[in-house]
Amino acid sequence: MFPHRLTDSRAFGVARAMLDGFNRHYSLFREASASAKARFETSDWHGQQRAQALRIEFYDKRVDESAQRLQNEFDVSSLSMDGWQQVKLHYIGLLVEHHQPELAETFFNSVTVKLLHRSYFRNDFIFVRPAVSTEYIENDEPGALPTYRAYYPTRDSMHSTLMRVVDNFQLQCPFEDLARDIDHVMNALQEHIGLPLAQWTLRPNFQLQVLSSLFYRNKGAYVVGKIVNGFTELPLALAILHTADGRLAIDTAMFREDELLILFSFARAYFMVDMDIPSAYVMFLRGMMPRKARSELYSALGLQKQGKNMFYRDFLHHLQHSSDNFRIAPGIKGMVMLVFDLPSYPYVFKVIKDFYPAPKDTTREQIKGKYLLVKQHDRVGRMADTLEYSDVLFPHARFEPELIDELKHFCPSLIEEDGDALVIHHVYIERRMIPLNIYLQEATPEQIEKAVVEYGNAIKDLVAANIFPGDMLFKNFGITRHGKVVFYDYDEIEYITDCNFRRVPEPRTEEEEMSGEIWYSVGPHDVFPETFAPFLLGNPAVREPFMKHHADLLDAEFWQGHKERILAGHVHDVFPYELNKRFAHMHKPPAAAKPLPAALPQPVA
Repeated sequence: MFPHRLTDSRAFGVARAMLDGFNRHYSLFREASASAKARFETSDWHGQQRAQALRIEFYDKRVDESAQRLQNEFDVSSLSMDGWQQVKLHYIGLLVEHHQPELAETFFNSVTVKLLHRSYFRNDFIFVRPAVSTEYIENDEPGALPTYRAYYPTRDSMHSTLMRVVDNFQLQCPFEDLARDIDHVMNALQEHIGLPLAQWTLRPNFQLQVLSSLFYRNKGAYVVGKIVNGFTELPLALAILHTADGRLAIDTAMFREDELLILFSFARAYFMVDMDIPSAYVMFLRGMMPRKARSELYSALGLQKQGKNMFYRDFLHHLQHSSDNFRIAPGIKGMVMLVFDLPSYPYVFKVIKDFYPAPKDTTREQIKGKYLLVKQHDRVGRMADTLEYSDVLFPHARFEPELIDELKHFCPSLIEEDGDALVIHHVYIERRMIPLNIYLQEATPEQIEKAVVEYGNAIKDLVAANIFPGDMLFKNFGITRHGKVVFYDYDEIEYITDCNFRRVPEPRTEEEEMSGEIWYSVGPHDVFPETFAPFLLGNPAVREPFMKHHADLLDAEFWQGHKERILAGHVHDVFPYELNKRFAHMHKPPAAAKPLPAALPQPVA
């Protein structure tokens, strides 16, 4: 029950200090996101990578600062439970006119759970449910940008209107030929709707709605909006890249929901977007991608803590409206992770085991470090995002006995029974995919070839992004609903630049040639690509397309060449759309990369 009177003299000060901590966090978040524009204009790709990684760390640092301030200034450890409830009520009052109330509520939760025992993680003390609506928030201050701009072209002015859409972002770098690019966009639109634009019936409220900030990621900037024609709404996304001579050009146009779902995929790095009202951006994007959960959209916008919070709320809602049990996940069991799932839920839960059989030589902290590396790195559409949680309460009765036995055997330090709940102290949650090894067993020859080509493409994208998967077995990759191959087992990944790629030495004697043991020296970071074949290509149906399309993956020179390019400062181009969708004029050699600063031996993940 909430208190009837606000009597604690410290409560308002605690609430105000808590909101100050959030406001500082979001101000720094916006600064990092807004500065992406200058980095894009100057082709500062390494700076973009560093800013991406650092921005992810902002949230936890501000939470720690706020918790420390509350303890130092208000001695919150002595605050009564009634006092904590009053803090929450004051905080709600402070959020009434706030532009990011849902993010501020999540920040309140994060700080509070650092200070209180989990027995107080209920609605009286934290925001289990949102308390402040995000509907129709808008910045009415003079000179403030609206969430989106609306344009009202006629059929004859469509070209000039699209020119104005791009010009309004005021990129401080000239376009190679913007009029030509808009011609390509209009031709692509005409191809998409299936008839000449002159025959397209324009309804009375025909308009373009374009979000006010560009979306920056990797080496691209994206215009995101929609075309409204009567009761029909058509997504619109334009990819802007640098050309070989350093100017700008529109690389492609996207008009389909599936294309935007790939652009905003869970396997890609978070966008940098300068948003005053993130809930309005999410609402706008959800209108174009209704199948995309709001939690995933918040994460895609770089607000991964809000995404985590909303995901967990959705998870609790699913538990309440389902009755199936958690079970050991189907497939080959891992040596490092115990994986379980809920059949009715499209995610898997991964817990680090307490011990690992030989030849695994690692620690829990090293494994957590690998997952953090992936969180901060550009995932280039090939590594699944993970949600990391601590002290998660699961209903004990919903666990199959075999799963309970496995958890008690392999992860005793991470589980605790608390009444009707099973507490797991540390867990990762990932999108469930069909393991590639299972898919290949059941696929047709045509499906096998396509999947093997995708598998090789996935590895090459990872390599170009400075990631060596480590364990390249098919069981560590999955197939998404769009047919993309994505890597999801991170306990052995390394930077390409940390690996030493070698050919297997020629045997010096007949005894060495006939030996069943490795007779040559192997360093801790040595990799012998030609040895991949026996583990991957035993099935002729797999071997044939692999050797046809990706035989270079078995050659040490392929890996060495990429390592040298990365060390020289090259940053890989990532295209979150099919290459055949690129406009013809963009099929040129990429612009030369600027060398890394002398202080950095490799790109910062």
